Amino acid sequence: MEDQIASPWHYVEVEVPPGTRALRVEVGYDRQAGVLDLGCFAPGGFRGWSGGARDRFVIGTDGATPGYLPGEPEPGRWLVVFGLYRVPLDGLDWELTATADTGAGRPGGQPPEPSPEPEPWPGTARPGRRPLPSTGGRRWWAGDLHTHTVHSDGALTVAELARLASGNGLDFIAVTDHNTVSHHRELAAAGRRHGITLIPGQEVTTSLGHANAFGDIGWVDFREPAPAWLASVRSRGGLLSVNHPIAGPVSWMHAMPERPPLVEVWHWSWLDLSWTTPLSWWRAWDPAAIPVGGSDWHRPGSDAPPGTPVTWVESDSDEPDELLAAIAAGRVAISAGRDGPVLVRAGDELVAVGADGTVLAGLDGPQRRVRGDLARFPGGPGPHQLLSGTGATLALTP
Repeated sequence: MEDQIASPWHYVEVEVPPGTRALRVEVGYDRQAGVLDLGCFAPGGFRGWSGGARDRFVIGTDGATPGYLPGEPEPGRWLVVFGLYRVPLDGLDWELTATADTGAGRPGGQPPEPSPEPEPWPGTARPGRRPLPSTGGRRWWAGDLHTHTVHSDGALTVAELARLASGNGLDFIAVTDHNTVSHHRELAAAGRRHGITLIPGQEVTTSLGHANAFGDIGWVDFREPAPAWLASVRSRGGLLSVNHPIAGPVSWMHAMPERPPLVEVWHWSWLDLSWTTPLSWWRAWDPAAIPVGGSDWHRPGSDAPPGTPVTWVESDSDEPDELLAAIAAGRVAISAGRDGPVLVRAGDELVAVGADGTVLAGLDGPQRRVRGDLARFPGGPGPHQLLSGTGATLALTP
């Protein structure tokens, strides 16, 4: 416990000799008693992170455990990182084994690369795209800005996730594995294969809160203070989003003198859509922040499917940079699902699509009844919602 109080991160030095083809690291401890996060740094910098999802990893010239960057292990002093995520008061016994393989083969047990040909997964027949009223020759793209794969604590490979999200009718997703960017190199090929745009992301994850860094901007150091995340992401041309700010033990607790541009105000765990706490937090935190949504998908049976909720983005194309630029410009809307009621801005109008019988409500204004499947209203300033008869939020636009 004293170690945890001193610092959340602790390091063990491992000497890697010249000619090493693969480095294997394994840590043993009683997982019933506590949880240790795991990662590593080479002399040249970050080489991987798996958090508490794994207790071993291999980094080799021709492959690596998901979450870690493949390539020849450079000689010198490596640092194995322990994150003291949950440690009992009387401490936690652990044992570390590091093995450097200098032979021609892989060390026993090294995992293969994720297969580009995943096993069949439910929901692979892509529904037709849903047209929504737009302006300036742009179109609305349906997506999800928060998903995970085997590169952190998710159950699916990148290719399997791409197939699932495409089958759910999404045009794009952001793949935001925890504290790593090892998945980035797989995104373009998997997206092309399954007809969906995969936006590079990283969920910068600490015990004081999580934030998504969007864009092909490299790795963001989660050990730095949160204001440094914002500065780093912005300087590299990316976008930072506060994730699930109201979420029990993973609620947002970081002090941020300057606010990030995005806030995930709609998370899959917002199961009771009449619960307005995330919306009130957003309005108090920074009403100018752009609201987005995400399913935080990990695996079947534990989270809502990708696209629950949907973040709609009005953009000229579905290229990652174009989508992120449109999000930064605030051309977004959020809905509970892809095929339910949606509220978008089109020119100087608010347009409710598939929302007959709902209620249009401005967060700062009056309520109006929606009549018909395509209803147009004057586009007043500020955020607006579509509400059910019981007051549940069905759609949101800033």
